[in-house]
Amino acid sequence: MWSEKQKRDAYELLLLQQKGLLEAESNWLANLANSSALLADALPETVFAGYYLFDGEELILGPFQGRVSCTRIKLGKGVCGESAAKRKTLIVTDVKKHENYISCDSAARSEIVVPLVKDGKLVGVLDIDCGKVAGYDEIDKQFLEQYVALLEQTLPAKTVLLAN
Repeated sequence: MWSEKQKRDAYELLLLQQKGLLEAESNWLANLANSSALLADALPETVFAGYYLFDGEELILGPFQGRVSCTRIKLGKGVCGESAAKRKTLIVTDVKKHENYISCDSAARSEIVVPLVKDGKLVGVLDIDCGKVAGYDEIDKQFLEQYVALLEQTLPAKTVLLAN
């Protein structure tokens, strides 16, 4: 278990690594893929780290690290769909107790979802699942929102990245 200082230091390093990856590559798909790998490697007890991309109607599974997962999520459904619809970061301390949770992986016990929004339009969400209850807090929220903001700057002007 990390102390608060260790956690903040780890996130500061993660942000520097993310900046370095984004400076070295301009392709949005490659950046999302490396971004999910970086998160899965850096955050302890992560069982899923990845992106769901908005196609104009629903969220579709994008680059991720983890086990086989849900491929399509309607807006408002599950934690990802709820975060996307509200355009707000959501932290779920115990997924088994969350009314709107969609179980894609039984190893997930807690979850944080951060929306990706470019020029006021929904692009998708970052979804991270932890194998323990209460795996995320306000520190995670603060740094993961910064992490996503770095990515949003590199996304193309076309906000719907996936076509039906």
